[in-house]
Amino acid sequence: MTLALRSGCEAHCPGCRHRTLSGDDSLRQKYQFLASQLEPWQAQLQPVASVTGEQRWGYRDRVQLSCAWQQGWRAGLRRRDELIPIPHCPVQSPRVRRALALLLPLLPPPEQDFQLAYWVQSGAQLVLVLKQAALPECPWLSAHLWAQLQHLGIEGLWLHLHPSAGRKVLAKPGWHLLRGAAYSRDASGLIHGPAAFQQLLPQLFNQALDCAETFLQPSASTRVLDLYSGSGSSLRRWHQHGAAVLGVEISAAAIDCAARNVPEAPILRGSCENRLPQLEQWRRENSNAHYLLYTNPPRTGMESAVTDWVAQQLRPTRIAYLSCSAGTLARDLAQLTASGYRVETLQPFDFFPQTHHVETLALLQREG
Repeated sequence: MTLALRSGCEAHCPGCRHRTLSGDDSLRQKYQFLASQLEPWQAQLQPVASVTGEQRWGYRDRVQLSCAWQQGWRAGLRRRDELIPIPHCPVQSPRVRRALALLLPLLPPPEQDFQLAYWVQSGAQLVLVLKQAALPECPWLSAHLWAQLQHLGIEGLWLHLHPSAGRKVLAKPGWHLLRGAAYSRDASGLIHGPAAFQQLLPQLFNQALDCAETFLQPSASTRVLDLYSGSGSSLRRWHQHGAAVLGVEISAAAIDCAARNVPEAPILRGSCENRLPQLEQWRRENSNAHYLLYTNPPRTGMESAVTDWVAQQLRPTRIAYLSCSAGTLARDLAQLTASGYRVETLQPFDFFPQTHHVETLALLQREG
């Protein structure tokens, strides 16, 4: 079924490929795509878990929008060199839409030393990325405007100076907190900063973690390795069950938040492949332990050397693998099943309604 564009949806926006599909048709296409990509394990593939009705709209409370001066500042997505403004995008949360409508008209033009390149919003944390090295004066940020932003749910307002902003939007230096708090809490009570990743549908993400937790069965008698551990949402779960945990994460912003969310959990900073010597040392400390693995890698999947170490050295009893790429998941599952693991369940999750994206939780059991 083909639907009319929802009110506020920009026809030329390249963002949401499934926006004219019904919810059922979108989920059907996602399931068929996964069935083709994960064909060797199609019998284990479950229906796509999703949200319904109005929950499929207005959920994107974390955005990264390009900005350009077009007789006033506009924010949206780029298609080649063209900026397509999306001020009323129905997928974006009311907080994002209202903050854009309030703040963009009040920001100074480029000739007043204000080179706005990106609008980055993570829930209650808002970052204006300026493509310049000098910190501008901000007479536009009055007490009244800040009170209005707070009323919309903005708790921290930042300027981020990044002279080479482009494909890489954020850099390590150049952060300036103009008003408010440097950290906020998400719907699950976890602390996050302006640059930390957040899942867009926390109820669905918690459902995925519930599935992983039920399958892994972490306890005081287990050791859980959490790869690409993020801001600590999964680490906190395993720790609450008394398991000895270890995380690995490359993002400094995520590690900073994880240290606040799960201060008891040690985390190694860096890529998982570069941390293999420390991981092997951790394994050898108690080689007879009952190991479990939770992994949530980027689209590139797990590094081949890491997958090989997991399968040949760590040998966890159970693995929960949350993937955002069916292609790299299929590659890694092939390597794991060839090393003595059995795929018990593939549970897809529709974390990005209206788009073609779909994530899959793979649950694997060691044989023998």
